Amino acid sequence: MNLADMLSYADIHDLGRIASTYECECNGHSKHELIQSILSRVGRREVFDQSVDRLTLEDLRFLNSLLFDQRQYFSLEELLARVKQSRFQKEEDVDWNPREMITRFKHRGWLFNGYSQQTRYLFQVPIDLKRRFIHALTKRFEEKLVLTDEPPIYRDEQRLIVEDIWNFLHVLQEQEVMLTSESVMYKRSLQLILDRLSVAEEPVGKTAWRFGYGRMFRDYPNRFSFIYDYCYFNELITEHHQVLALTELGKDAVMQLKKEDPAHVYRFWLRLYKGPIPQLQSLVYWMSRLADEWVTYESVRAILVPFIRPFYYDEPDSILEQRITLMMMHLGLLRVGEDSRHGRVIRMTKLGKSIAEGTYVPDEDKIVLPIDKP
Repeated sequence: MNLADMLSYADIHDLGRIASTYECECNGHSKHELIQSILSRVGRREVFDQSVDRLTLEDLRFLNSLLFDQRQYFSLEELLARVKQSRFQKEEDVDWNPREMITRFKHRGWLFNGYSQQTRYLFQVPIDLKRRFIHALTKRFEEKLVLTDEPPIYRDEQRLIVEDIWNFLHVLQEQEVMLTSESVMYKRSLQLILDRLSVAEEPVGKTAWRFGYGRMFRDYPNRFSFIYDYCYFNELITEHHQVLALTELGKDAVMQLKKEDPAHVYRFWLRLYKGPIPQLQSLVYWMSRLADEWVTYESVRAILVPFIRPFYYDEPDSILEQRITLMMMHLGLLRVGEDSRHGRVIRMTKLGKSIAEGTYVPDEDKIVLPIDKP
């Protein structure tokens, strides 16, 4: 429902609080006057933009978690969890109460309780306000972007990952691969497979930590660990008695030259990575909007990093660069180039925009992995 519909279902006390927030001058005992006055004030661009400009960074993070969520209703517990996720400080503030943010959003007319018996304890965001928020924030972010010309050299890996999923399966058709007692390939077998892939990667060296971004992330390089996990979770490969082999589905894919759908691979990436990066889907949406043309990576980084929560030893800058930008390039969503004056530059591919803006994965649809902390 839109704002006008939700106002019509709201009780006069809630309308009075919203009217007071926007300093409406009207008869507080008339529901009709309250609604008309609120709609008039909120409908004015300068009033709405001013409200957005006054948002704190924590407000923006919480709002951002709602803008691209296609669900109609949220429980109080879900909203409280999102408010807590929007607060990155590690120190405890005894005076901080996450319910206060939800109350502020209600008083601004940005959150409403449902009107039926089944939804009265649930919350919803007006659909038209979502569109206005996205438009206002897009305009605000675009003012900070640095546009560039097409760089002389850039990487474009469209469809290479689906080719390499098939290449990996084809290697396993040719020969079974022995695994260690920890279900990890021996170095020689791993190198043989890496040499057959379109994008070169080095085996993982000794590092302080590697966990959270996939079942095999600890043992294999970033891109290949993702390919391996995709094949494993989609039951194309099997690990049995320390042997890595194709399943019947995997054999069928190889025999029929069946390549995976890039959109399905992208959906899997969201499900796998959204555990450590809760706002991953909204960050990809913003990347799609901000990098519609060639832009500097640094200008995009300055906009998006404040929305990224650290994940153990992985800092927001590293998460944006390694876990989002480079993985989006590997998925064929993003071109990455080098400019002599501006350094790294990026641009969404047409395939990437259609996949990113045409794909939605519910918040609860994620692959939960145990966190193997060192």
